[in-house]
Amino acid sequence: MADRSFSYALTNPLSTILDKPASEFQRADLLSIIEDKQIERITFHYTALDGRLKELKLPVSGRKRAERILAEGERVDGSSLFTGMVDASLSDVYVVPEYRTAFLNPFEQGSLDFICRYVNQDGERAPFAPDNILAAAHRLFQGSTGMELHALGELEFYLISEKEPYLFPREAQRGYHESSPFVKSGEILTEIVRYITQITDAVKYAHSEVGFIEKVESERTEINGKQAEQMEIEYLPRPVEEMADAMVIGRWVIRNVAARHGCVATFTPKLVQGGAGNGLHIHLQLMKDGINVMEGQDGRLSDEAVRLVGGLCEYADSLLAFGNTVASSYMRLVPHQEAPTKIFWSGLNRSALIRVPLAWSEVTDIAKRINPQEEAAAGEFEKSKTVELRSSDGSAQTHLLLAGVTMAADWGLRSPGAKDLAEKLYVSARTRPDKKIWDSFASLPANCLESSQILAKKRDLYEREGIFPPAAIDYVVAMLEKEDAATRSYGWRENILKIMHKDLHKH
Repeated sequence: MADRSFSYALTNPLSTILDKPASEFQRADLLSIIEDKQIERITFHYTALDGRLKELKLPVSGRKRAERILAEGERVDGSSLFTGMVDASLSDVYVVPEYRTAFLNPFEQGSLDFICRYVNQDGERAPFAPDNILAAAHRLFQGSTGMELHALGELEFYLISEKEPYLFPREAQRGYHESSPFVKSGEILTEIVRYITQITDAVKYAHSEVGFIEKVESERTEINGKQAEQMEIEYLPRPVEEMADAMVIGRWVIRNVAARHGCVATFTPKLVQGGAGNGLHIHLQLMKDGINVMEGQDGRLSDEAVRLVGGLCEYADSLLAFGNTVASSYMRLVPHQEAPTKIFWSGLNRSALIRVPLAWSEVTDIAKRINPQEEAAAGEFEKSKTVELRSSDGSAQTHLLLAGVTMAADWGLRSPGAKDLAEKLYVSARTRPDKKIWDSFASLPANCLESSQILAKKRDLYEREGIFPPAAIDYVVAMLEKEDAATRSYGWRENILKIMHKDLHKH
């Protein structure tokens, strides 16, 4: 039962009306919403190969019509949504709503919206769909380890708008956690956070990020001459399938709110040389019986967490095929940009591929030390220890990336050599290790072609136990090869801005 003692403005309005959490939504509940709120249409959303939410608007003319839509979904052309992966002769699939994802569309009054799953003619989840691949990977992980894998993403993006009058100017590369009036897009960010929180209940916080470009230079008229402010939204941990949906919904909300304010929002990995790029860092938690088991004795990582790190190290170079999908991704992965270039992990070192962020360990109710007048004891909160994968960026195919990460976690928890691999690749110092140690670490791929070759070589890591269909790996390999060929045709040095800005709205 929902907590009715307070009115929480950012609670999903449907949960407030129905007095139950989204995980308990039934078809009868949703039909009552449609009638009480005089809903005009049901809108289905689903993620296609380009990583963006697609939509289908279904008008509601009566209860029977609404009930059929909710019970049976609707047919769509899979060959158009999955061009290059699904044969046109076998293209029909159904999109079927997942009731727990229901939300009132904040941009279109009278619309009840859902995230849908792709279902084939046999009534089974279509095995080629990225969200279904992720669900299959997580089922494998749960069955083999007895644990759940939770994830949270750090979604970085630029808001690009007309230049403000030159009052309270910002400095380049000095925008981290800046406030108004130096940040000009604060109200837009507040609106974005409101909608993502109401829809997903998964936002931890939001803030301005390092990047700021006073005047964007570009061949694209929609951004040329405008200013760009970098923002970040960090999520709360959720099961990997829910987090993938939450991040895709987040991008959809960000773009829609930006458009309302006459801005452009972009997640492209790089907008300008020497400036901060848009990363998509992924934090991971191992959960057993609802408890975070990442922490062992004395605040150190547990044995299971170290094995998780070992799995990420084993998969690290091939994961770039899903998390770094455009040429400009590799302009971000350069030294001295707080981005990884080598496969190693560390405690607080932000140049590490995998980082263990600071988290309170034995210390509890620490605010009492700052507020000695506080008399009440704080309640118990779940532990927040995570490990952070720092390679992926705004071009990531979110569901496939998290499916790959889940396969890496499964490998780490099940493989005898995972712990030894992790211990071999650990660096304790907060600064770059000496040259001999540095040179001993394997490098991450330097471009899309290298990523495609590594994925092709390591495809068995993903296809094992039938989780990634071969067609999905073939598609990603071909996509990366095509991207590399197109980039080379531009002439790299002569067209760096063109290469960076060509993917302004990808994924």
